Order: sequence, then C-alpha cells, then structure tokens
Amino acid sequence: MASHRRPKQPSRTRVTVLTATAAAAVALSSQAAQADPQPSKKDVKSEVDKLYEQAEQATEKYNGVKAQQDKLQKEVDGLQGQVARGQGELNELRKGIGAVASGQYRSGSLDPSVQLFLSGDPDTFLERAATLDQLSGKQAEQLRTIADKQRRLAQQRAEAAGKIQDLADTRKALGEKKDEIKGKLAKAQELLNTLTAKERAAMEAEENSRASRGNERTDLGNDVPASQRGAAALAAAQAKIGSPYVWGATGPSSFDCSGLTSWAYAQAGQSLPRTSQEQANAGSRISSQSGLKPGDLVLFYGDLHHIGLYAGNGTVLHAPKPGANVRYESINNMPFMFGVRV
Repeated sequence: MASHRRPKQPSRTRVTVLTATAAAAVALSSQAAQADPQPSKKDVKSEVDKLYEQAEQATEKYNGVKAQQDKLQKEVDGLQGQVARGQGELNELRKGIGAVASGQYRSGSLDPSVQLFLSGDPDTFLERAATLDQLSGKQAEQLRTIADKQRRLAQQRAEAAGKIQDLADTRKALGEKKDEIKGKLAKAQELLNTLTAKERAAMEAEENSRASRGNERTDLGNDVPASQRGAAALAAAQAKIGSPYVWGATGPSSFDCSGLTSWAYAQAGQSLPRTSQEQANAGSRISSQSGLKPGDLVLFYGDLHHIGLYAGNGTVLHAPKPGANVRYESINNMPFMFGVRV
C-alpha cells in the first residue's frame, strides 16, 4: 500500500528570500509608476524658450562688457603711446644736458648742478638749486623741464598700469559671460534633442506661425516714419530679413537684437550705444504703442534685454533669439515696455 507522506515545508531561508524578492518587485513597480514621465513637447518648448531668454539676457550683459573692454583697450593704447612719446622727449632733453656736461668736463669745470643731475635725482637738485651759484638760468630751466617730464611719465605709467589691470578684469568677466551663454544654448540643444523629428518639425512650424518672413506677407499699414533717419534705419533692417540671430553679432550677415538696431541706425548715419539698455536712453521716450512710428526703437521685458524696430501696424522687426532669423513679429508677442525715437 502506498504511503502518504506530508509535503516538505519550505525552509525559513527560502521563505525570506521569496518575500524579499516580491517586496523588491512591488517597490520597483511603485517607483516606475511614480517616476516622472518623459517631458512633453510643450514642456520642452517652455524650458527651451526660458533658456533662450536667459541666454539673450546674458548676451546683452556680454555686449556691455565687450564695449567696456574695447573702450579700455583704446585708453590703454593711448596712454602707452603718450608714455612712449614722453620717454623719447625725455631722452632728447637728457642728451642736451649730457652735451653740456661733456663740454664742462673737457674744460675741467663740471658744473655742480650738472653733477647733481647726473646723479639721477633732479628733484633733489631743484630743491637745492637756489644754493648753487654756478647754476645758469638756461640749465635750471632744462633741469626743471626734465623733472616735470619725469613726474608726468610716472603718472602716465601708473594710470596705464591701472587701466591694464581693469582690462584684465574685464576680459575675465567677458569670458565668464561667454561661458554662461554657451552653457544655456548647449542645455537648450540637449532638450531639443530629446524630441522626435516629428515633434521638432511641429515646434518649428509653431515658431514660424508667430512671424511673417517677407514684406509681401506682412501688412505694415500706412504709418509714416517720424524722420528720414528712422525711415532709413528701418529700410536697412528690412534688407536683413532672414539673416540669422547670432549672439554678440553686429552684422552685416548676422545679428543679435541690439546688434541689428545699432547696425541699422549706423546705415542711417546715427551711432547708437551697443546694448539694448543703453539704447533705451538714446532718444525721446514713447510710453504707449499708439505713439510709435516706423523706425522707432521698441524695448521689451522689465530689464530691457530685448529691442527691435517698430515697422508699423503693431508689428516689430527684430532679431528674435537663438535659432531664429531677423523677422517681423507682432509687438504683442513680448512684454512691451516703451519706445524710443532717435
């Protein structure tokens, strides 16, 4: 007769392992359920737009530092030129005194005043000159001129040294701003790379829908420019529709926002400061959109980091942002601050 044996019970160790495995599986399933989903096209676009705006803010700061660097470089070059010319004049003056000393030495009567000068301390000489009976009026004037020239050269050298240090600090700040801009743009590109080709195409189509890319597709109305200068600046900018936005660029083939406006007005014979914030003070302010005329500058955002040219009928012509070209766009697509008539 077959025996009926009870089934073998699982060991305590095996039960523990099975329980732990089941718990881990449940935990992983829960984590997967709670994990953030892949960012949507809308989320990516929002973040990319934010990064582009931050990059443009940094670009205008970069432009300001770059303009300061250029100014300092000119000042340093000018001071160094003055020092070089002054040193040459000083050398000629010393030659004159040296000729006097040589003549006196050959005659056996080296003037004490000249001896003292040749010791390398003309300032001390001038303090004691009144006590030297042998000093002639001409020699006194020569030595006084040399001493004055030495003092001026010392001042110019000190000023140049200070400007050179300022220039070094400015270059460092410029490099930091450049790295910040590149970092923002690289992060934006990483986000764009997470989208599918179809999603990127849809985003580009949405971006293009914000703007008209040619004169024939944009109704600028019948507004008349307030001046020939404004009209000429707007015409110059219109000739650049389709040119790419490149941070730090001032034309003629690529632009950032303030680069376009400054280039356009330069074609009209008017020099503008480099940054949007400085250009905001380049003329008379116009507080309302209704007061704008074609060719007026238009400032956007609270910190005034973006600028364009009013084109008429509620339309602005500008270099929008990285990845976009110079184009017309509704003035209402950005937070309007005020206009400026140059």
